[in-house]
Amino acid sequence: MRFRHPDGTTVHLAYCTNVHPAETLDGVLAQLRDHCEPVRRRLGRDRLGIGLWLAAPAAQALTADPAALRGLRAELDRRGLEVVTLNGFPYQGFGAERVKYRVYQPDWTHPARLAHTTHLARLLAALLPDDIAEGTISTLPLAWRTHFDTTAATTAATTAHTALTTLAERLDALEDLTGNSIRIALEPEPGCTVETTADAIEPLTAIGSHRIGVCVDTCHLATSFEDPATALAGLAAARITIPKAQLSAALHAEEPHLPEVRAALAAFAEPRFLHQTRTRTAAGLRGTDDLDEALTGHVLPDAAPWRSHFHVPLHAAPAPPLTSTLPVLQSTLTMLVGGPAPLTRHLEVETYTWQALPTALRPRNRTQLAEGIAAELTLARDLLVDLGLKELP
Repeated sequence: MRFRHPDGTTVHLAYCTNVHPAETLDGVLAQLRDHCEPVRRRLGRDRLGIGLWLAAPAAQALTADPAALRGLRAELDRRGLEVVTLNGFPYQGFGAERVKYRVYQPDWTHPARLAHTTHLARLLAALLPDDIAEGTISTLPLAWRTHFDTTAATTAATTAHTALTTLAERLDALEDLTGNSIRIALEPEPGCTVETTADAIEPLTAIGSHRIGVCVDTCHLATSFEDPATALAGLAAARITIPKAQLSAALHAEEPHLPEVRAALAAFAEPRFLHQTRTRTAAGLRGTDDLDEALTGHVLPDAAPWRSHFHVPLHAAPAPPLTSTLPVLQSTLTMLVGGPAPLTRHLEVETYTWQALPTALRPRNRTQLAEGIAAELTLARDLLVDLGLKELP
């Protein structure tokens, strides 16, 4: 979906296809047929943006076979779909029964991460619509923190810096070759080396390339209790760009000390994804790596609200006594695109947890999933229109 900002800039809205697990090229093509096109039709649009997730095997197959890449481009066109952004965070196995910490491997200290992201950049340059010359790729924020907590932390940081610097050079060369500009966005996430937007400033300043900036994920921002105005002002002061933002909402519990609140939270503790949980204390932010850890014993203080990294559907906040951090999304979006010029032009709804929701809230078939995704995009569309953007055909 495309929108015209009052300054004349085109802003893109997509939804991320990591909600539809696929590890192979055939699986990606099935996604387009079985999920993405039905969402577009449900919205009644001739064109729908998707934030394509390509697992490493699929990306490798497309890189090795130019005819297959042309076929994917043709299939996107045929189904009324367009791609200006890729989700390069999960490497592979995102549809596994248990993902948890595996999603952070390989990290930016491993050559496979640089190779994969290079593949993605070349593929995106070929998949961009003919009238669009800029694409973005979100990626993990260097590594899960334990990799940098060891005595080898300095070496790890240097290796990641070198990899990203090399990537920036490759992106410069790619633009020279294709005329298309691809930018990378590190996505701060709780528990990672770069957990907050503030954490991103030092490594990105050291790299010093306009090719690499920050992906602001509003679920992650909220989970870490970041103030959106402070976060974005910090990035602006450091001249760190925001190539991409992900519109997502976290799980919020106002009174986690109450038994009924804990019981409601327990329904969201599940074995597939990691749900980092945070609270604010007088001594600063405290947290656990997963929701079930927070609910066990007295590991996490419960005198103040908790937030958990669980991407809940934008249009459907959990039933009381829980809610979502949709207000954080709204205020962040206002700052991102509600001013005289947009701070980012690529927006992506990323609710990948539909099938991880408590059983009663999960879609029971493809039709219900398409309805839910369409409802999320409609909400995002309405927020953009309310901010003065005009939807384009």
